[in-house]
Amino acid sequence: MTSAKLIGDAAEDLAAEYLLAQGLKLVQRNFYSRFGELDLIMRDEDSLVFVEVKQRRAGINHAIESITPAKQRKMVKTAQFYLLKLGRDVNCRFDAVVINELGQVEWLKNIIIL
Repeated sequence: MTSAKLIGDAAEDLAAEYLLAQGLKLVQRNFYSRFGELDLIMRDEDSLVFVEVKQRRAGINHAIESITPAKQRKMVKTAQFYLLKLGRDVNCRFDAVVINELGQVEWLKNIIIL
């Protein structure tokens, strides 16, 4: 396993722990489709939350900037595919959890408005 994969897995673990502590429930990790990947799928009351996890040594702003419009389009298409497979209509939103080099976590809600 590459060091980048290990770092990414550790960031996803930290993000999942953080969101669980905030009262969300984990539905699935690393959902893949031909359109892209969703790092975490969580449930927040009656909504599904599709979460992008980013960790950057350069800091939180750099992590936020790495969620480009192209990445956002992939997230939306992958979420649409997931919802199609789910076979029912549910409320959903797109969040991000960004982590800096010190392990500080910031949770950004509704990063994509449809």
